[in-house]
Amino acid sequence: MNLIAWIILGLIAGAIAKAIYPGSQGGGILGTIILGIIGAFVGGSLYTFLTTGALNLTAASLSIGGILIAVLGAIVAIFLWGLLTRRAA
Repeated sequence: MNLIAWIILGLIAGAIAKAIYPGSQGGGILGTIILGIIGAFVGGSLYTFLTTGALNLTAASLSIGGILIAVLGAIVAIFLWGLLTRRAA
């Protein structure tokens, strides 16, 4: 997947995850894109691990299933980021 597709997937997945996840998350549009791209990698890697048993660093594809997996990964990333920032504050 090329860089523009990752940015689009990151924007879509990050925006949906921020809308679903309760509470306030800052970061603006750039934070949303980065969070979504991280979510795409986390979700894609977990999906690959659960389906094949091999742990590979892969991103979700730009499809309906890929967006759902990226959103789930972005929700996990929001949760982990909240844990890290709560401890630092």
